[in-house]
Amino acid sequence: MSNRKLGALPAFIIVSFLAAALGSAATTTAITTWYPTIIKPSWNPPNWVFAPVWTTLYLLMSIAAWRAWRVSATPAAATKTLWLYGAQLVLNALWSVLFFTLHRPGLALIEIILFLALLITLQVRFARTDRLAALLWSPYVAWVSFASFLNGTIWWLNR
Repeated sequence: MSNRKLGALPAFIIVSFLAAALGSAATTTAITTWYPTIIKPSWNPPNWVFAPVWTTLYLLMSIAAWRAWRVSATPAAATKTLWLYGAQLVLNALWSVLFFTLHRPGLALIEIILFLALLITLQVRFARTDRLAALLWSPYVAWVSFASFLNGTIWWLNR
């Protein structure tokens, strides 16, 4: 493996955590103002769960994407992996804006379904190129699947 590709891992992590910071900025105020006022299912996780889960997921997704990118068969495949990874980071941050900043769970539900479809697409892509990358990516897909169901339930309860 070239030093360039090895040295890119910190860039993947930094870009991922920049997206996390955007999502967090969109969420922070609403967690203490709007979110406590809406109806949530009994199985809604406590607020303290989200930060450690997301921190872990951002680290795992960074490593997974980096691994898949570095073993891409062609430069075009590597570029496509980067674009798809970037797109999912945008959708990740956008969901927080739709749900928490704009208080639009219905619109956020539509968006998270598209977001989840992209995550599954990347899961399949990673599985074809690097099994460990796919394994590292799967908790992210699982969590966003759960978040999609939670988002849908919250939308239903508050419509």
